[in-house]
Amino acid sequence: MSFNNLGLSAPLLKAIKEQGYDTPTPIQAQAIPVILQRKDILAGAQTGTGKTAGFTLPMLEILERTKHKREGRHIKALILTPTRELAAQVEESVSLYGKHLPYKSTVIFGGVKINPQIVALRKGVDIVVATPGRLLDHISQKTIDLKHVDFLILDEADRMLDMGFVNDIKKVIAVLPKERQTLLFSATYSDDIKKLSNQFLKSPTLIEVARANTSSEIVKQAVYHVDKERKHELLRHLIIEGKWKQILVFTRTKHGANRLSDQLEKDGITSAAIHGNKSQNARTKALADFKAGQVRVLVATDIAARGIDIDQLPHVVNYELPNVSEDYVHRIGRTGRAGNEGEAVSLVCVDEDDFLKSIEKLINKDIPKIWLKGFKPDPSIKAEPINMGGNRGARNKPRGAGAKSANGGGSSSNRSRNSRRA
Repeated sequence: MSFNNLGLSAPLLKAIKEQGYDTPTPIQAQAIPVILQRKDILAGAQTGTGKTAGFTLPMLEILERTKHKREGRHIKALILTPTRELAAQVEESVSLYGKHLPYKSTVIFGGVKINPQIVALRKGVDIVVATPGRLLDHISQKTIDLKHVDFLILDEADRMLDMGFVNDIKKVIAVLPKERQTLLFSATYSDDIKKLSNQFLKSPTLIEVARANTSSEIVKQAVYHVDKERKHELLRHLIIEGKWKQILVFTRTKHGANRLSDQLEKDGITSAAIHGNKSQNARTKALADFKAGQVRVLVATDIAARGIDIDQLPHVVNYELPNVSEDYVHRIGRTGRAGNEGEAVSLVCVDEDDFLKSIEKLINKDIPKIWLKGFKPDPSIKAEPINMGGNRGARNKPRGAGAKSANGGGSSSNRSRNSRRA
């Protein structure tokens, strides 16, 4: 199939060609025709599947087809994302694919001054990409007008629920027109996602490009068993001996990300950390330096890593396993993109054995185990409870299995902290 067969207009086909694409991905081939029929959809698509273009292209096409119905410039499309990085990435895609069309877009998120966003909104935009917390700030200050929104997209909805944004999403939807088209994209189908879909989508078409909760088949996975105190030493060994050039490393906590980044710098390995406590400018610079090869290792928490989109990222390292199994799938999905091979390595200490078992159960496969000479674990060390450092969920429960606070049922103070973080 070609993009020419999907019902897109000439300006969009020209922009697609300029980006070097000629064949749609499975999610694009399935979603675009359905969206153009003005149907709601519930789409299961993991990162790296081309889902952003899968909703950006038909959204722009619909704006072009219905322009005769509009007078003046109003916000017609709203895209909600869980993090600043993802919001910026989505808005960039809107700009790239819409470069030959007259529509204006803007991105609004927290962590930066609100006044420039107010100025941009006052000038008039057609498309807004936003994180829930900052969008609610604009709504409460009456600096945004959403009464003309005809098109709502919830991107990575599962992540928004994990971050405690379910009430924020409900508040946003409450001020939108009842008559609208709604698209919901999620990497996983939890009970909470299905509940959200039932509340806000009208007879949605279900689109799924791969089985839910499966890791990419082209990502080579491995587990290195090692004592917790020697993880940094092993990581340094793997980077130097393997001559790895570009590595995304995941830690559970912000403090852990900072500490590991500092240790790698002392080893002579250029590194930067990104997490919710970093300013937006610092996060943007760290990601840009990483993409440009000026930083060899990017150490990130799960929340901050959403939106990192690098086609040829060769290595992902789980310095610490996530306590939520689905996060493992999200993490390793950062490599093996666009048909490229990737490697996902996990450094696992005895404390994390239960996490590993839950991950293997989720992905329905045993991950190959490696005991590297000189780094074999000390069998006398016994497992201890893991301090989650304030992260969500003390236990590794699957979504929808009772961990209500992990899925947006927490206190308003938790919601406030989460919304400021986005």
